Amino acid sequence: MASTDEPDETARWTDDAPCTGRVRAGSLLLSSTDLSEPTFRRTVIYIIEHNDAGTLGVVVNRMSQTAVHNLLPQWSNLAARPRAVFIGGPVKQDAALCLGVVRRGVDTDRLAGVRPVDGRVVLVDLDSDPADLHECLDGVRIFAGYAGWSLGQLEDELARDAWLVASALPNDLLVPADRDLFATVLRRQPWPLPLLATHPIDVDRN
Repeated sequence: MASTDEPDETARWTDDAPCTGRVRAGSLLLSSTDLSEPTFRRTVIYIIEHNDAGTLGVVVNRMSQTAVHNLLPQWSNLAARPRAVFIGGPVKQDAALCLGVVRRGVDTDRLAGVRPVDGRVVLVDLDSDPADLHECLDGVRIFAGYAGWSLGQLEDELARDAWLVASALPNDLLVPADRDLFATVLRRQPWPLPLLATHPIDVDRN
């Protein structure tokens, strides 16, 4: 991964449940349960771009202690609860990136200030006027930094079973920080991957 050193031991999921799948915008990456490196341990990454230039995504289950109101007060009312900035990854943490979930029935092609990512998920221009989007979005999540891979780098990690590829649901982006999104996504995967939902963060405590 371009944003951190790789773990010494690559993780394995289960012999009956391959972790590889087709990565695209709108995919989720779940870190291997064997990955102990703190930056990506039990992380869920939402993929925003995956093309010939590489891969870009944001960690959606790492909340910071910074309130959206303190950083971008104009977006506070649209921010999903808890209204905090999330840590999108270790790259460029001094820059903010915003994803939003469009309400059902809204035509994203006619919305100013947004760029479609996948389905109802859009990339929101933080320089736009949030008042213009208030009636169109279920909410937004603002991230400091992102996770990135150069061309071919993610594929190498997938070949070593470092990640599970899953499909995202729009509201995965807006799940409160006190809910275990990592376990929630695993529970909706084909058997036997749901068994990993109860895998402890520290196996020494098991």
